[in-house]
Amino acid sequence: MNEEQKDTGQRETEQNFASDDPIIGSAPAAPSESIEVDEELMHDIRGLIEDRAATLLANIVTDLHASDIAVIIHGLDPDDGEYLFSLLDVGPGSAVLRELNPESRADILGKLPSEKITAYAGLLASDDATDLIAELPPAVAEKVLRALPAEDSVDVQELMKYGEETAGGIMGREYVAVKMNDTVAQAIRGVRTHARQNAVIYNVYVVNDEGALVGVLPLQDLVLNPPGRRVYKIMHSEPKSISTGVDQEEVAAMFRKYDLVSLPVVNEKGQLVGRITIDDIVDVIEEEYAEDVAKLVGSDADEMEKRSPREIAMLRLPWVLFTLVLEFGAGVVIHYFDQTLSQVILLASFLPIISAISGNTGLQSAAIVVRAMATGHVSLDRWWNPIWRQLQTTLIIGAVCGLVIGTIGAFWQGKWEFGLVVGISMLVSVNISGFVGTASPMLSKKLGFDPAMTAGPFETAFQDVVGITIFLTLSTLFLHWLV
Repeated sequence: MNEEQKDTGQRETEQNFASDDPIIGSAPAAPSESIEVDEELMHDIRGLIEDRAATLLANIVTDLHASDIAVIIHGLDPDDGEYLFSLLDVGPGSAVLRELNPESRADILGKLPSEKITAYAGLLASDDATDLIAELPPAVAEKVLRALPAEDSVDVQELMKYGEETAGGIMGREYVAVKMNDTVAQAIRGVRTHARQNAVIYNVYVVNDEGALVGVLPLQDLVLNPPGRRVYKIMHSEPKSISTGVDQEEVAAMFRKYDLVSLPVVNEKGQLVGRITIDDIVDVIEEEYAEDVAKLVGSDADEMEKRSPREIAMLRLPWVLFTLVLEFGAGVVIHYFDQTLSQVILLASFLPIISAISGNTGLQSAAIVVRAMATGHVSLDRWWNPIWRQLQTTLIIGAVCGLVIGTIGAFWQGKWEFGLVVGISMLVSVNISGFVGTASPMLSKKLGFDPAMTAGPFETAFQDVVGITIFLTLSTLFLHWLV
């Protein structure tokens, strides 16, 4: 693909639905602001679809942004959504496809001939085209690849070799590169050639004769220097770059750390093979956040969109069973201290309170650490820093909660000793929970496991056992004060 070509093509179709189509996209449209599709609008659209009022539907959706049309399609029955999509010209249609959820996109693509899909893919940036083709059945994907222009097909097949969540998997093949011995005038001519087709160019990358990345040249540096000056004299040497196999979370952390808007991607030989832009990273951050939050409860981020109820159940069942086994430990502890509970029945009323508060505190600590590791704020090399900070935090939380529950226990039982045991139990349990919640994700990462997947279920079940054990052990030790 030409450098920057698809990137700009997709932005133009998102922002301007001008085309020769008589139904939708017959005139230029300015970018629209994001809308909230209310029930009244959805009711009108459903009525117009039922009447097959194509022209009136065009008046509603022509000026809308692709993401707003996607929201409307998501709110329709599959057949109605497919009809509305069929009214879109290829340009706006390709932009809308990018915004649809996987289920709706699969429904629409499943009804389209391969020639139509090829037309949509041809207007997308290489990375988006790769994602689109990867979702197709193998036979259809092969037809689309054969029908694409040779250069586009090669780019897509090259990108499909990389892991979906690696730098190579999210990069695009559109970039502007010049030779290090070119003059500024030659470089500007090269940029102009590509800019006639493309609107978004952040940096010009500088390569040597072997195609290896040797520098980067921001556009402002290019236009502010004399035409006869050589590129290698004004380029930024040793540019920030990323290898194709690096995980996308590390790529996002690099963007955040260095305030980047684009980042070149190189292969194992140091040759420039693509670039990643900030809009790609926004998608990565959203995806990783949803994935981490889902994993904290032993689930999967895309399960509701891509999996059947049976598949969802089989995915979640191992973690539920794992939690069940650990919770049996709490049952064993309670049975072991049944004599203590039989003498002071009120102790049973405080068991779920201590267990819930300490468990939630640990889960909060785990969530904070998982996200901090993902964004680069926490490093395993300095593991003691987050642990110490969390312990300072949980000391305050535990002290306040212990004071509150201890006061209530003292008045409820009518003995200050009872309140003291309950309060100390809460303080200790919350602090142990905070320590485990902070340390377990880092330990999982160190051992090669996914910290988001292991932290949530383990922390919740473990703290139930620990909290109950601490509470009943202290109660047994000071039983003579409580009866």
